[in-house]
Amino acid sequence: MKIKNNFKQVKPFPYTFGTNKMSNKISSKKLLIDSHKRRIRKLRVSLLDACNFRCFYCLPKNVKFMNSSKYISPLEIEKICSTLCDYGLEQVRITGGEPTLRKEFREIVLRLSNLKVKKLGLTTNGSKLMGELNFLKDSRCKHINISLDSLSKDNFKKITRKDSFNEVYSSIKEAKKLGFIVKVNVVLMKGINDHEIFDFIKFSSENDIEVRFLEVMQIGAAYQFQNDLFISADTAISKIKEQEHLEKEIIEHDSTSFNFRTQSGAKIGFIAPESKPFCGSCSRWRLSADGFLRACLMSNKGVKISNTDPSQYDNLLKLMLDMKPINKIQHVAEYMNQIGG
Repeated sequence: MKIKNNFKQVKPFPYTFGTNKMSNKISSKKLLIDSHKRRIRKLRVSLLDACNFRCFYCLPKNVKFMNSSKYISPLEIEKICSTLCDYGLEQVRITGGEPTLRKEFREIVLRLSNLKVKKLGLTTNGSKLMGELNFLKDSRCKHINISLDSLSKDNFKKITRKDSFNEVYSSIKEAKKLGFIVKVNVVLMKGINDHEIFDFIKFSSENDIEVRFLEVMQIGAAYQFQNDLFISADTAISKIKEQEHLEKEIIEHDSTSFNFRTQSGAKIGFIAPESKPFCGSCSRWRLSADGFLRACLMSNKGVKISNTDPSQYDNLLKLMLDMKPINKIQHVAEYMNQIGG
């Protein structure tokens, strides 16, 4: 199904796979490199802070969301990202809250599909994804990360406070069938879903889908009980090694995960921001739904970039480079949805 749109026609993308060279060559003076030699080349774009799930480690039941009047427009999102491409931006990931809830979701995806980036991705809870897959297939958004904290319908409902397991699970299978590069994100929690580790490994090997286990972070709702739920990546790996041989995979130098293959053919990864912080190689910034550019997930520091004349970007981006921390910030009070996780 081809999607008609009234925006600029999506054009073939001018870069060479396997290299960092792009046809519109960027001056080394334009690259965003901070005093710690970290190059900013990835951007997470939060479309909104609203979410239709209430995962207990992420949000309280009665959370209040930002008024939609504060959201920056699809055109402004495109302008900001396009200008950042002039500074070497290579990857964009669409996030939320739950990004598919944004009424202009499709327009934003189409606009971002015009960017001269190497990779356009989406992070979603999967509940509304099925209705968007045919549309996304005709866009340049080919990488989809889907949250699934349990393979048990009952346990899924306890964690998310929503009875949407079937919708999410079906979307994962269908996205894989349609050729998307799918990853499943699992927040691993002691006494909640840690008994499902080997079920997820089996799921990965049977479906050829990478599963990534995430440590619980000291953010928002989880801060009060994070210690009770926390399982380190090393603990999980040790448990897996009791039954599986793990072969380490080569990853990008600025990857947030470290990955393995099992002898059963499963592809698994671990994101360990608490026990193995990756601040020293972090290459990401975040654009909030209300137009703030943030230097770090765990920091409130940032600059208001929406409606900024591109001629002012040099000064603003220099400020941003100075704001990015080199060491892990211990905790942040905002809920994950508010900071574009």
